Amino acid sequence: MTQTLEISDDLKERLDNHCEDGQSNEELIEELVSMYETEGTFLQEGYSE
Repeated sequence: MTQTLEISDDLKERLDNHCEDGQSNEELIEELVSMYETEGTFLQEGYSE
């Protein structure tokens, strides 16, 4: 079963800015969730502990 999420125009624009050429927002979100599930946290460029 497919779920539909409504997002604000601002969030859509932010997602669009992070998508690589030809990548959909859905693909980007899937990638982010997968990274979170694997790593337990989102990585930030230039950030180290």
